[in-house]
Amino acid sequence: MATTLESARESAKEAGGAETGDAAEASVAAPKSGGGLKPWLPLIVTVVTMPLLAFAMTRFVLLPRMTRALGAASLSAAPAADATPASSTAAVSEPGKVATTKVTVPMNKLLVNVAGTMGTRYLMTSVTLVGNTPDFKDRIENNKDQLMDLATGALCSKTIADLEKPGARNVIRSELMTVLNNALGGPVIQEIYITELAIQ
Repeated sequence: MATTLESARESAKEAGGAETGDAAEASVAAPKSGGGLKPWLPLIVTVVTMPLLAFAMTRFVLLPRMTRALGAASLSAAPAADATPASSTAAVSEPGKVATTKVTVPMNKLLVNVAGTMGTRYLMTSVTLVGNTPDFKDRIENNKDQLMDLATGALCSKTIADLEKPGARNVIRSELMTVLNNALGGPVIQEIYITELAIQ
């Protein structure tokens, strides 16, 4: 009986020792696989370096390229704006500077149906065409019927949604300038002022 009791104690010690050994192995393995800074290091490096790279790319690559492109565009546009025909009505105020006079021609009361309303809504607008050539007024007057037809054609394609968008006046202005200058055979019209714009 004593041997049975001793063997039971020994087996209990062995079982307890095995459990203790498993717990010891688990506790040894936990620090090896546990947290720390090492797994987070790539994320930290990425979060820190990406804004720095974006700043450097913008500052040293994109901005210089944009500045050069805008500078080249303004230089190429400047001679075209300064060049005036010999028969122009330009007044020279200072040596080397040419002042051109603006010629304006109004086109009043352009009335069109708004697209998509089945004739129930209409758009009424008046515009003023601006140019700087001496024969500008004559060219507009000689082609006034054609220009009014083209302007009303461009305006009647607009829907209520188009007319209510922010910047609709600028869109209308640029479309009219393109259509009218194409009809006149070149960049005759320099600016278009929209003096009235009403939707009913």
